[in-house]
Amino acid sequence: MMRGVRNMRTTFDNNVKTKQILATHAPDGQEFKVKPLLQLICQILQPSTSRSSTTQEGAHPAHGLDKDNFESLASIIHEISCEISCKCSGGGDAHSTTMALLNTMSSYSWAAKVVLALAAFAVTYAEYLLVLNPNSTNPLDKSIARLKQLPDIMEHSETLKSLINTMVNVANCVVKFNHLPPEYISLDQPPISEAFTQIPTAVYWTITSVVAGTSQIIGLIGLVGLTGVIGLSHEYIQLTIETRELSNLSNKVNDIHDQIREQLNFCHQYIEDKKHNGTYQTLVRLFKETHIDNMKILKALIFDKDDLLSLFECTSKRHVGIEVLKWKNVLLLISDLDMSEEELSILKNTYKKSRALPTGPESQYQVVWLPVADSSVSWTEERQKVDRLQSKMPWYSVYIIDQAVIKYIKDVWMFNKKPILVALDPHGKVISLNAFHMMCIWGNDAFPFTREKEEELWRNENRRLEFLDYIIVDPQITTSEYPYICLYGGEDMQWIKEFTEAASRVAIAEKIKFEMVYLGKSNLKDRVSKNIELNKWWPNPTYFWIRLESMWYSMIHHQKTIDKRIKEEIMTMLTFNSSKKGWALICQGSAIKFKAKGDTILKLFQDYEQCWKVCAEQKGFLNAANEHLEKLGNKKRQCSQLILPSTFDWNLDPIHCVECDGIMEKFVMYRCCN
Repeated sequence: MMRGVRNMRTTFDNNVKTKQILATHAPDGQEFKVKPLLQLICQILQPSTSRSSTTQEGAHPAHGLDKDNFESLASIIHEISCEISCKCSGGGDAHSTTMALLNTMSSYSWAAKVVLALAAFAVTYAEYLLVLNPNSTNPLDKSIARLKQLPDIMEHSETLKSLINTMVNVANCVVKFNHLPPEYISLDQPPISEAFTQIPTAVYWTITSVVAGTSQIIGLIGLVGLTGVIGLSHEYIQLTIETRELSNLSNKVNDIHDQIREQLNFCHQYIEDKKHNGTYQTLVRLFKETHIDNMKILKALIFDKDDLLSLFECTSKRHVGIEVLKWKNVLLLISDLDMSEEELSILKNTYKKSRALPTGPESQYQVVWLPVADSSVSWTEERQKVDRLQSKMPWYSVYIIDQAVIKYIKDVWMFNKKPILVALDPHGKVISLNAFHMMCIWGNDAFPFTREKEEELWRNENRRLEFLDYIIVDPQITTSEYPYICLYGGEDMQWIKEFTEAASRVAIAEKIKFEMVYLGKSNLKDRVSKNIELNKWWPNPTYFWIRLESMWYSMIHHQKTIDKRIKEEIMTMLTFNSSKKGWALICQGSAIKFKAKGDTILKLFQDYEQCWKVCAEQKGFLNAANEHLEKLGNKKRQCSQLILPSTFDWNLDPIHCVECDGIMEKFVMYRCCN
């Protein structure tokens, strides 16, 4: 039998043999549940592995087969088992035996063929275990095995076990092919068509392995009854030769398994892509349609069919159904797992204020966090980050978002790392692709977060006299007893030291109360913040920059609505933030009186004694400072640069320099987060 395996190995892989195999395949539509039968087979062939999996699933594999079906299968399995044993005992050729078996099972699918052949082998193997019992832990069995000189036979058994594992692996793959969802596959299109061309070959070699394995078992059982020194017997020598051949066969079948497993992975990926595309197109269609309520939209975005309680209420730490969002304005907070504490704090404060007035219209919105995880991060690490952020949130959240939804969020809603707040009305219609900036500027006054509401709020802001009334949100600064406030920033430690010393000297000389507030930069380094101990701090300067960037984002979408003065001030502050050294502006109350970048504003205060002290005595501090600042500006005017995050909309109108009013040139810059 094994000589037959050797002879055909060099001649099998050609069109003639392939055609012979395919010619035996004539399925008539009769099928049975191959998966539960395969699980039952695994309990016999791989008892340790299948025992744990059966316990986890909580059901016996045979429960998937009804009594009549099981009895009819037992009949065909017995027939196949007898045919294999008969031909092996008679010294038949492995290829001929395999082809005969394929003809016997011609009316079944490829998956059914391989499972039936494996079932027949399992019967023979079970009998072999009862006779030889090589895995017995009973001391008496081991003693008998030693007297019969069975340890060497056990070595042959290890080779057989290796082949068994390989056969089971191939059978599992073939069965998985058989269970691919038909709605997503087409047998005449790749990668499915390419994968299925390998199935007949895999089935053929698995059945050949069944035949060879059965032959080996018959030889092993025969040796158990021999007397004498079996290690020198002709039968034992022949068995040793066949064991080597069995090992080679195991390697070949293992290679086949690797190939079809790879093809199976391709098919699974292909199906997943089609599923994702289907979900993606469903989202595109749903958002174009008009709905009675928001349930269809929310189910498409966050509903988990395996978990009816898809939402996690972060405060109470309980799971609830999405019906709690029905007829609500819903804000979808979309962020990665590295959302900053400042961004989260702004939203939390606004949300908590909306809950304080349960009868107010703004209390009718709910927030749901959709975390966009990094695919390179492990699930354990990802879950820890999600749990950490959820513990700080007072609203709803989900754990996992479908990949198709993430693709939609990135493609259509243009999410790119920076958090966005997509606003949906009670019908599920998108009324704002990003209401985050509206919350940062106006809080709950921006409800219901529509474009029309945003334009109305800007028109109201245009009536305000001063820019800092709504740029600065810290009441300790705006209600300060100090008539003069100096806001300054930058990260050049030498410039900061020189500026604070020079400005303090002028304030003392002019006998004015001069409050200095350091605002840093939007990407301030820790080493800078730890060294600023000379001045009064804004409690958290990051809020200032988040608010300012939010105003810029809103400004570029409402150019015609916003007053020119406000746009200029926003631009000035952002160019200050982009400067390499520092900047400062001097306010009287909330009105900006003068401002300049690092070298110019430093020079202004350093020139006080020699250049404008006398003028200050005659015209006052502000007038004198402005006159000298104008002279410095005329001597050395430097145009500005503006650095914006990549998450901003780049389809902008031309941006003008705040110094010369010329159109600024656009560049691309790569910079580390630090």
